Amino acid sequence: MIRHIVLFSATAEEHIDTIVETLSGYSAIPEVRDLAVSRNLKMDSLSNEFDVVLRVSFATRDDLKAYKAHPIYEEGTRIVRPLRDQRVVVDVEE
Repeated sequence: MIRHIVLFSATAEEHIDTIVETLSGYSAIPEVRDLAVSRNLKMDSLSNEFDVVLRVSFATRDDLKAYKAHPIYEEGTRIVRPLRDQRVVVDVEE
C-alpha cells in the first residue's frame, strides 16, 4: 500500500474551499483506493502554515504514477497551483 500525503498552504483564506473541492475530485481517478481531503484544524501552536491535507492510498507505485498522469489530476493541478503557496509531499509504503 502506498500512502500519498500532501500539505497545501493557500495564498488567501478565500482559496481554501476551492482547493478542497478540487482535490476531492481526485477520488474519481480509477487508481485511487481511498482519498480524504481535510482542512487543517491548526491546533499546534508551532506549525500552522498549512491549510489543507490530502491523503490518498494506492495499491502500487504504478497506481500512484497513473494517478499523476490522469487528466483529472492534471486539471486539478492547473486549478490549485495558482491558489497555493507551499506544497509538501510525502509518499510512504506500508
